[in-house]
Amino acid sequence: MGHSVVVLEKDPRVGRSLAGGLRPHFSVQLIHSREELRDRMAHNRPEAVVLNIEQWLLTDVEHLHHDFPKMPIVCTHRIPDEEMWMAALEAGASDICPADDVDSVLTSVLRSMALSQSAAA
Repeated sequence: MGHSVVVLEKDPRVGRSLAGGLRPHFSVQLIHSREELRDRMAHNRPEAVVLNIEQWLLTDVEHLHHDFPKMPIVCTHRIPDEEMWMAALEAGASDICPADDVDSVLTSVLRSMALSQSAAA
């Protein structure tokens, strides 16, 4: 289990749910602030980030994508719509999923990681 995923989520219930769903597949770090994210990115180099865009901005996604262009960023939102999905992809996200749909987030992270690894090969 070498792959690590950082989950950036302010709602503890949603965060625990997402972390629980991802844990069988990844080492998961649940964090609650931009500062903590920057710190983790610098020291741990996770393979993917799951980030709730209701609490953080698309500019955060843009900065992350700019600094770590190959790393998948899966955004979550309570009720993502088409417009939000397009904006998230334009900002550099791999995908956007409903925050409470753990299976969807997991599938997206796995798919995005597989794509980024095959692109790097």
